[in-house]
Amino acid sequence: MVSSVAGRVIFLVVTMGRLDAEAKTTMSFLMRKGQSKSEVARLLGVTEGTVRYHAKRKAAGAVDGRSKQKSNVEPFAGPIADWHGQYKEAGVSLPALYAWLRDEHGFEGSLRAVQRYYKQIFPAPAIRARRRVETVIGAQAQVDWAEFPMVPLGNEIVDLSALVVTLSWSRKRAVIWSRSKCMLSWQSAHLSAFQRLGGVPAVLRIDNVKTAIATGAGAWGKINETYQAFARDLKFHIDACQPRHPQAKGKVERAVQDLREVIDPCKLAAGSLEELQAETDRRFEARALKLRCPATGTSVAEAWSRERGYLTPLPDPLVEPFDIVVRRPVGLDCLVSFEGRRYSVPFRFVRQEVEVRGLANRVLFMKNCEAIANHPRGTEALIIIDEAHFEGHGGGLVLPPLPLGRMGRRLQEIARLPVQQRSIEIYAQLAEVAR
Repeated sequence: MVSSVAGRVIFLVVTMGRLDAEAKTTMSFLMRKGQSKSEVARLLGVTEGTVRYHAKRKAAGAVDGRSKQKSNVEPFAGPIADWHGQYKEAGVSLPALYAWLRDEHGFEGSLRAVQRYYKQIFPAPAIRARRRVETVIGAQAQVDWAEFPMVPLGNEIVDLSALVVTLSWSRKRAVIWSRSKCMLSWQSAHLSAFQRLGGVPAVLRIDNVKTAIATGAGAWGKINETYQAFARDLKFHIDACQPRHPQAKGKVERAVQDLREVIDPCKLAAGSLEELQAETDRRFEARALKLRCPATGTSVAEAWSRERGYLTPLPDPLVEPFDIVVRRPVGLDCLVSFEGRRYSVPFRFVRQEVEVRGLANRVLFMKNCEAIANHPRGTEALIIIDEAHFEGHGGGLVLPPLPLGRMGRRLQEIARLPVQQRSIEIYAQLAEVAR
């Protein structure tokens, strides 16, 4: 019994007498500054004998013999290297590696030995510092979607999305609710956000959603042509974030978190999307008066009042959202093919390419950023013609179509009459015209 207690006492003294590398460095520094060994021992919480022992070893240049010993893990270097190559991308679990070595290769050492060996052979990669960048006034906004599933809205349960747009300088936020994340909803939410922010910033930093980046990601991604045309109309540049780098758009990430704290649509149980939007606008207006802008130290609302003057004004009239944009040639018959139908445009654009945009209910034809024609979209008719497109004076290399003869004019008059009013005499007159 006495022997056992003495053993524990000796173990306690030895354990307390150990000094790690940091403590040894501290000991050497204090002694160089003139501190006595007893004072150093008191500061480190060890005995004076411990300090004398380590000071003597350091003066003699002694090296810990354990550092020269071969690790009992070294014979398993091959399997460990294979394990590292297989799991390094996902992250290596050292307890799992230890269990695998023990079960599959008969390793009898400890987990701590595996950890020391792995750290020595595969040191942690160097840490790359992050550059903190504060954008100048009016230069950038950050954009991201927030998802809210199973939201009670009126008499239904729906999945809602909220587009969050944050001005990087003033931190002013606009939140736009939407039932969908399609291209039309994506552009409509942009326009609503810009109206609330008072203009358009020079650059939008976005995530790699398909409505923005068609293929790839980040700086090497291919921008969606429809979104590119939308950006060209509103005069902003698209800056896609690198994948798996949420810190690159940290301001809007923080705004999404703030949104979930400011308003919970599930608890609000609004009667309509318009009611939810109005309540969200009201709460974020009040929020802008309370939050402080890091760039100015004033409230976000005060900083935003300055930043609005640096934003690009919205076009008047406002751009209509469109879900597709293509370029199509104009045939000799003044028709353009789009979505399985053929639409007329003014004859002066024959043999030229025009830009065709599919709006919600219309097809818009543009040339040099100006609208030249528009027709209803998705009609049952496969040929949609505006007779005015064939009239006018020619110029340059394009001459106007030949005018209609008497038969053609009469056929148009008959076509415009309701069927009930087409008497047999009309067809008799048409026969006379044909003679």
